Amino acid sequence: MKSKVKVKTTETIKWDKGCARLVDQTRLPEKFVYIYCRNLPTLWNAIRSLKVRGAPALGVAAAFGVLLGIKRFRGRDPEKFRRHFNQVCDYIGTSRPTAVNLFNVLNEMRGLVERNPKATVEELRKMLKKKAMDIYELDRRVCRKMASHGAPLIKNGAQILTVCNTGALAAVDYGTALGVMFRAREQRRRFKVYACETRPLLQGARLTTWELLRARIDVTLICDNMAASLMQQGEVDAVFAGADRIALNGDTANKIGTYSLAVLARHHKVPFYIVAPRSTFDSHAKTGEAIPIEQRKKEEVLGFGDCRTAPQAVNVYNPAFDVTDHELITGIVTEYGLIRPPYKKNIKRLLSKPSI
Repeated sequence: MKSKVKVKTTETIKWDKGCARLVDQTRLPEKFVYIYCRNLPTLWNAIRSLKVRGAPALGVAAAFGVLLGIKRFRGRDPEKFRRHFNQVCDYIGTSRPTAVNLFNVLNEMRGLVERNPKATVEELRKMLKKKAMDIYELDRRVCRKMASHGAPLIKNGAQILTVCNTGALAAVDYGTALGVMFRAREQRRRFKVYACETRPLLQGARLTTWELLRARIDVTLICDNMAASLMQQGEVDAVFAGADRIALNGDTANKIGTYSLAVLARHHKVPFYIVAPRSTFDSHAKTGEAIPIEQRKKEEVLGFGDCRTAPQAVNVYNPAFDVTDHELITGIVTEYGLIRPPYKKNIKRLLSKPSI
C-alpha cells in the first residue's frame, strides 16, 4: 500500500498565552503575519476587516472573543458578570451578520452560562475557557471528517472549480471544500483545480492559490467571468464551494458569485457540491429568504489596495454573499457524510444527531 502524501496546511487561529493569535489574511500572499489580539476590540476589528474570515474560523474567533471580553470584568458578583458577558456576546455579534457559525458559537456560550445559574464568577470563567477550547478542537476534528467523506468525490484526473477560500485559512487548520482536496491529495490522487479570483477582495487569488501551491496541488487562477467558458469547453468535472449559512431546505449562502457558478454548473450538467459542518446550518431559517446578506462598503469595489479602478462618485452595490437555491446543489458534504436531496428531510435528520 502506498503511503499518504504529506500536505502542508496553516494554523489560522490559536489561543496563545491569554490572547487570540490570528493569521492576518489581508497581508497574504505577500507577507505571512500574525495578529495578537489581546483585547476584544482588536479581535472585533480583525473579524470586520476580514483579517480572519471563513465560517468555521469565525466560530472559533467568537469563542476566543468571549474569553477576551470577560478578561476586563473585575469583581465577584455573578449577576454583574452575566450582564457583562451578555454585552460581550452582543458586541461580537455586530461584527459579521451572515456567518451563522459565529452566532451558533455565541449561543453555545450563552447556553453554558444559563445552565449554571449558581456558578461563581471564577467557575464561569473556567467553564467558558474550556468551552472555547472544545470548540477549537471540534473544528479540527470536523474538518478532517468532512475531508474523508468528500475526498471520494474527486477522481483521478478530475478538474475541479472552486470559489473564494475554503482551506485552512477559513477554519482552524484544515478547511472545508479545500480540505476535501487536501485529503484527496493525501490519498495520492492527481487532479487539477481552477480557482476563481473572487472579486472584490480576491480571496481566491490571494488565499486559495497560496494554500494549494503550499499543498503541491495543481492550481490555475481564473477571473470570475471565465468559469462559463471553462465549463462550455468541458474543462470542469465538479464544483466545490463552502458555505456561511445553510437554511433548513438546503438553500445556501456563500461568497458572492457562488450562485452564478451553481447556475452554470446546472446548465452544463456539472455536479455542484457544498462542503460545510453542521454548525453552518441555521435551524431558524426555513429558506434562503431568511438569511441576512451583509452589505459592505463601496471602497472594496472602487479599487484594491492603493489602486483606484473606478470613479469615487459612482454608486456601488456590494453584497458579501449570495444564496444558491437548494435545487442547484448536487450534495452537501458534512462531518456526518454526504447529504443528498430531499434536503429538508435529510437536514432535519442531520440536526438531530449528537456532536461527533
